[in-house]
Amino acid sequence: MFKNLETKEIDYILENNYIGQIGYIYNNRPFVVPITYFYDKENNAIICYSGDGHKMNAMRKNPSVSLLVSDVDSVTDWKSVLVHGVFEQHFGSDAKAYLHKFSLGIKDIILEKEHSKANFISDFSSKIYKDNVPAVFIIKIDELTGKKRLDFRA
Repeated sequence: MFKNLETKEIDYILENNYIGQIGYIYNNRPFVVPITYFYDKENNAIICYSGDGHKMNAMRKNPSVSLLVSDVDSVTDWKSVLVHGVFEQHFGSDAKAYLHKFSLGIKDIILEKEHSKANFISDFSSKIYKDNVPAVFIIKIDELTGKKRLDFRA
């Protein structure tokens, strides 16, 4: 049985995960890649960062993006959330503030879910190097939807 998720279920999934798949358009073709994110519910945004490259160039040209976050227990027991929004890159002190909020939030989620401590952003990303400052961006959320499938057979 498939059902729409309630708002509280959508929030729970976004707040308790940090890996999703971001979708964007490049040269009229869709691309979907994994990304680390933090759900900033207070500001109705998803905070992300990335090395400069294909994905960032594509989102600068076409800022309409989506993010899929899933909780899958089995083929008949899963929940997924789809975020539709607009890419906004941030710079300077604004970017640092977002990255700080991101890192604190991710550390808490990792500690809660995995019972381990991430000390630095580089602990959970291969994109960060000493001399490579990440591009910080948010997805301003336009719409949140969610589905779930539950198997009621015993």
